[in-house]
Amino acid sequence: MFLVVSRNRKRADIDYAAYEAESERMLALAQAQPGYLSFKSYTADDGEVIALSEWADEASARGWGRLAEHRATQARGRREFYAGYTLFACDDPRIHEFRIEDDT
Repeated sequence: MFLVVSRNRKRADIDYAAYEAESERMLALAQAQPGYLSFKSYTADDGEVIALSEWADEASARGWGRLAEHRATQARGRREFYAGYTLFACDDPRIHEFRIEDDT
């Protein structure tokens, strides 16, 4: 698995309807890409957003990053939506899991 984590903050004056439309379009496009596994996004009380994107491998994640339509939307995001963001990417993350077993 290849994991991409994004931390971002939106501009105070963005057009949220336009942002949501772009987000939905990008999610549908990402889901159609080879190697896509999952995407989830969480918003903190202070407005910071953490987004988790899982890919089968680094090549799949990089392929998504190079897709022309995705790159155009990223440029629009920098121009119109984001105050700032940071991306973290890692290959073969160390994973620890805990699951309570159902005793019934």
